[in-house]
Amino acid sequence: MCDKYLTKTSIVNFEHKNIQSLINQRRWKSLDDYNKIGAAYQFVKDEILFGYNESDDISASNVLADGYGQCNTKGNLLMALLRGLGIQCRFHGFTIDQQLQKGAIPTYVFWLAPKYIIHSWVEVYFDGRWINLEGFILDEQYLTSVQYKFSQIKGEFCGYGVATKCFSSPDTDWRGTDTYIQKEGIHDDFGLYDSPDEFYREKGTNLSGIKRWMYQRVIRHLINFNVVNLRNLKVPEVENAQS
Repeated sequence: MCDKYLTKTSIVNFEHKNIQSLINQRRWKSLDDYNKIGAAYQFVKDEILFGYNESDDISASNVLADGYGQCNTKGNLLMALLRGLGIQCRFHGFTIDQQLQKGAIPTYVFWLAPKYIIHSWVEVYFDGRWINLEGFILDEQYLTSVQYKFSQIKGEFCGYGVATKCFSSPDTDWRGTDTYIQKEGIHDDFGLYDSPDEFYREKGTNLSGIKRWMYQRVIRHLINFNVVNLRNLKVPEVENAQS
């Protein structure tokens, strides 16, 4: 297996002091590979909340500092943590249909979203095979709240950052197998890249020009306000336990 899957980059900046401090404080290096992957994955999934950063191509250390992210930015951080733990990983680029973001992105700013949005997941090399990791995008509290909001739906669901065939019980926790939460919304498959840096140099990010300026300074804050309100829905404990 090639060292390119362990390389640091501007985005996958795992040598940054804050990333190294996190790894050391959590004592993740003492774990076996299965649990290293699980620790990094569950941290990014649930301790980095679902939200919208200023751009897809920000560094992993910036995502950690923000404390929130979406598919692409949380993926940047997950790759940095994995490589910082000596776990080989790579980037898989896609687009997804904008409809799966409806609800998370409020209707009054939905016009800003491209029809097909840049999307990615992380592939990790474990036990002699590549495993697809996408289920880290939505934190547990946010997903539980959306499930409660639409508790009558058990099967297929598209919206609020979700595109799955099993809405009531998507397989999003690390168990050594593929995890997905937006897979059913994929439109284009751009294939594999050694790093997110390589992908964004080739494909660019979701927005440019005045739309990018508006998104970074105003729109994303409105979206994040909406996401916080969704996350903070009052979910009865009995419902929470069943989710």
